[in-house]
Amino acid sequence: MNAPGPGPALDAAPGPGASLRVLHAVTLHSPTGAFGGPVRVALNLAHGLTARGHRPRLLALADGFDGGPPREVEGVPATLFPARRLLPLGFSGITSPALLARAGRLVRDADLVHVHLARDLVTLPVALAALRAGVPLVLQTHGMVDPSGKALAKVLDALAVRRVLRGAAAVLHLTAHERRDLDAVVGAPLATAVHLVNGVPAQDPRPLPAGPPRILYAARLQARKRPVDFVDAAPGVLRRYPDAAFVIAGPDEGELPAVRRRVEELGLADRVFCVGALPSARVLEELRRAHVYVLPSVDEPFPMSVLESLSVGTPAVVTRSNGLAPAVGGAGAGRVVEGSGGLTEAVLELLDPENAEKASAAAHRLAGEAFSIDAVVGELLEVYGRAVRTAGTSPGASPRPAPPVDRTADLAEPGPRPGPPDQAPGPAADTPEERTTAPESPAADPHG
Repeated sequence: MNAPGPGPALDAAPGPGASLRVLHAVTLHSPTGAFGGPVRVALNLAHGLTARGHRPRLLALADGFDGGPPREVEGVPATLFPARRLLPLGFSGITSPALLARAGRLVRDADLVHVHLARDLVTLPVALAALRAGVPLVLQTHGMVDPSGKALAKVLDALAVRRVLRGAAAVLHLTAHERRDLDAVVGAPLATAVHLVNGVPAQDPRPLPAGPPRILYAARLQARKRPVDFVDAAPGVLRRYPDAAFVIAGPDEGELPAVRRRVEELGLADRVFCVGALPSARVLEELRRAHVYVLPSVDEPFPMSVLESLSVGTPAVVTRSNGLAPAVGGAGAGRVVEGSGGLTEAVLELLDPENAEKASAAAHRLAGEAFSIDAVVGELLEVYGRAVRTAGTSPGASPRPAPPVDRTADLAEPGPRPGPPDQAPGPAADTPEERTTAPESPAADPHG
């Protein structure tokens, strides 16, 4: 988790009272949390920065809001633009001409730009705009930028991805696996790579749940997340606990029909409940109610839903390829399984009262000691400090003059634009605030 190299935290570096304007760019924010973990990470970091006297702002596309995008998200000022679909490519195919047109101005209004990078027509243009404007750039890829044989990924890598990875002051990675993937995309070891884990706010531990067992899945219903495996684990648990309830919460990304079909085939309609997408506060409520949290997904980089489960003291069951598996298994904060066949036994073990009490305490302790958002923000500010000092930028300085030509919109394909005209120009220039969540990238999965 430690960032390499010396340097005091940014709070102290620029002098007393210095306040840093940080623009956090993420692909999409929506009421359903469709884009998953990256949005949650950006908000957690923004809250931590605000608590230390800095001025974060969220920049994203927005989708699914009645009456237009909000101007703040969880108290964080936000500049959100209505999403427009240009290509049938999930999250990679959405953008906003208004956002692209204003990207240069938005980045110049910041002391540092932190882009939660994916291969898309939102975060890539913003990162390019920051490089052109000479604004310090920090990238965080959340496992979304990995070697890919897909044609679009190859084109984007050649045109933009390698350029921004090489040009950024720092590239944050979650695991050694993600670091190797980034090196492979660049074609050489990435000298600016910095290891930084995701963090979660401190939560009071939940009391051990009473009543019939409640098993929770809270993630996007997408093939890699394996929600059908969650359903398949239910019969074995129900044989010992016939009144147990299995709750599936999260936006559908194609797997809901398969989930419902499997529920019907197994005759579990009165034991498995699909409750749809829930706002963040409701997810935490469900995690507190749950006896066990289960995320059967494979190759999951660093799932925020598991960190949130640990933060309230709910033991988690994850697969061996989950980036948090070593921490969960090592701390006894849940169970790690090799594949879907081990889910039932893992849940049954954690429903044993003695095991449940030990695992719950270990989960809460692990979240506080290893994944505290306060510690993560402290390390992030060291990264920011080096980036700002290297660029010779003074926090709070006047916005930089515009570069001669800003071709940020070049990444948006020309030609007819599907869908209705874009809503107005988005937020007013002097009040850049709005945000949202979106569909999925073909190059990588942002996690839920």
